[in-house]
Order: sequence, then structure tokens, then C-alpha cells
Amino acid sequence: MNVLIIGRGGREHAILDKVKQSKLVKKVYVAPGNDGMEGCELVNIDEVDVDKLCAFAKDNVDLTIVGPEASLAAGIVDEFKEAGLMIFGPTKSATIIEGSKEFAKDLMKKYNIPTASYEVFSDFEKAKAYLTEYPVVLKYDGLAAGKGVVIAENETEAIEALKMFLVDKKYGDSKVVIEEFLKGPEFSLMAFVNGENVYPMEISQDHKRAYENDKGPNTGGMGAYSPVPIIPNEVVLDAVENIIKRVAKAMVSEGRPFTGILYGGLMNTSSGAKVIEFNARFGDPETEVVLPRLVNDLVEVILGLLNEEEINLKWKDNCTLGVVLASKGYPGNYDKGYPIHNIPKGVYHMGTKYTDCFETNGGRVLFVVGEGSNFVEASEDAYKKVKNIKCDNLFYRKDIGYQVIGR
Repeated sequence: MNVLIIGRGGREHAILDKVKQSKLVKKVYVAPGNDGMEGCELVNIDEVDVDKLCAFAKDNVDLTIVGPEASLAAGIVDEFKEAGLMIFGPTKSATIIEGSKEFAKDLMKKYNIPTASYEVFSDFEKAKAYLTEYPVVLKYDGLAAGKGVVIAENETEAIEALKMFLVDKKYGDSKVVIEEFLKGPEFSLMAFVNGENVYPMEISQDHKRAYENDKGPNTGGMGAYSPVPIIPNEVVLDAVENIIKRVAKAMVSEGRPFTGILYGGLMNTSSGAKVIEFNARFGDPETEVVLPRLVNDLVEVILGLLNEEEINLKWKDNCTLGVVLASKGYPGNYDKGYPIHNIPKGVYHMGTKYTDCFETNGGRVLFVVGEGSNFVEASEDAYKKVKNIKCDNLFYRKDIGYQVIGR
């Protein structure tokens, strides 16, 4: 069969690597993809150009896998299904679990799914008056490419965030969710979902802050690792039963059944796992460290899920650790077009283009994954590759996985 992957970043590169391994797959297309992706045909159609993607799929592919949230929010799954095409991802109606923080919080409140206490505001002055305790978490209600969350340590930072979201409308005209600051280690729990059928993946941990020791602004993710031994197995099992399965059932009850990848950004608090956020697709960069550990044929898993067959996921007993190389200035303003040399094989391209050589073409540029029987080996493998890459305008965190390595 022929498969189309929608997207252009490191997440889609990791999906491509797994899809290429499938015994069922003859050819893989990626739209629009990036120049670092090998073993596929790139299709020059934007992720949100749903009509053109649908027309291409009709003539060329048997299965489409959606990577980015923007495509899902644009209703790509709905249009493909109306055209009789097989596609893996949630409908626009179900994507609201990620597209609206307010919807997700209200859903959790209604169905008793553990999360932080919160209030929602559209008025700057009312939101400002609500601020009393710090630190506090402020979230833009809509999609913001992973950068719509501010953890404010004091009143000044909180007001700056409110101005950005409600007055300057940096990410568009929407509301702000102000919620209780939770304490504890975070972890990411992704699951294959079709209605009430839920098959959880191995957990991972993302590093959101730009700089070492978890300092600096939030980013789309500066690195990740899997598994997460600091999260007890009983906590994970509880999160699967009382968070992921419960929200899948809740979406069915709300008339918004979810099919695709449900991502739970969770925190292990003193009173158990609680939800920080939900995403309606593979996480990025978590996918790049989780999928390499999957033993199963990814295409077989997706087809089995869509056909409502029983799925038995199997995982490698190893450790993966990945480091993001980002353009200097990210997640703020940054320049593009810097040449990159000595990129080794097995590196996921997040934001590159190729002219005479590879060049930087985004905020997050490369994702370098190391593997090993333990995290020390995985870290050494990753950072050895990182240090060989030459570019004048990239930076990276040198402490990815410090929680499990001890340095």
C-alpha cells in the first residue's frame, strides 16, 4: 500500500522512519515534508491545504497519517472521510480537546478527571483581578505551536502574559485559562485511541524550557527521553484508567468520539497524576524517542485500530534520549539560512532545507536521538552525535535527561 504522511517536522520524520519499516508499505509520500527526509517522495502541498491534499490522496495513496494539529483543526479528517479515504486522526469536532483549553478543562471538570483548578477569562481587568497566588499558570485558549503557556513566578510576569494573550493578541483573539500551579515531575502519556478502545504507549518526559536547569521561556520542547523510571508504574496504570480511558469515554458521551493519538501531558503530584494538557496528535519531540522503541509494525497497528481489532503493543527494553538543536533566539526571533555540516545518519530533521548544503530553516532545527541499555549510554550516544554537528547559529541544552542520569 501507499501511505501519505502530513507534516514537515521531526515528529513526521520519526513517523516516516517507522512507516518505511512496514512490510505492508510500498511507497511513502510526505506533504510537504522537509529536505532531510529520505526514502520517501515529498509532495509540495501545505499541511492545511485540505482540498489539494485530498485530491492528491484520491489518486495516490491508501492510508493517510496526520502529524500536525493545524491540519486536524482545519478539518482534514472530516474531508478525507467524506471522500471515502482512509485517514488516521481525530475529526475537527474531536480535535477541540487540544484546540480549546477551556473545552478540555470543562470536560475534565464534568467527568471528574483530575486536573488543576482554573478559571477562564476574556477580559484583561477581570483576569488581572483574579491573580493572587504565585507561581500561576496562564494558558492561551487556542493553538499556539506549543508556546501558549506561561508559568508566571510573580505579578509582573503574570500581567505581561495577560497583555500578550488578551491585549496584544499574539496568537489570535481568544480567551485565557488561569490555573493552579501543580508541583511534581511531568510525563507524557500517548495512546492509540478509537472511541473507547485505548492502547497506551510507553511514557516519555519532555524538556519544555529553553535553557539548562529548566530556565528560560517555554518552547515546543528542547529534548525528551523514554522510559521515565522516576514515575512509578502504578501511577502510569492509574493515569491510563482514570485519565486517558475516562477522557476517551467522555468524548464519546459528548458526541465527539476520538480516533487517533490522544496525548496526555501529565504531572505526578502528591495526590496522584493530574492533567496539564491534552493534545490530539503525536507529541513533538516525544514521538522521536517513543516510536523508535515500538517493536510493532506501526501501519499494522493503525489498520488494526481503525478496524477495531485487539492491539497488543510491544516495546524494546532500552532507553532513548533526544536533544533538540535550535536556532539561537528561539523561541523568540531567530535568523535562518545558516549552513549545517556533519549531520549524521539517524537524525530527525525539524527545520532544515537543502541548497548546496543543509541550512537552518526554523526555530527547532534538528533532533538527535541516542539509544542504549541505560540512560548514561543513551545520553553519551546522543551528545557524541550532537558535538560532531557544525553550525554557527545553533544551541542546545546540555542536561537533557538529568532527572534520570543524576547530573
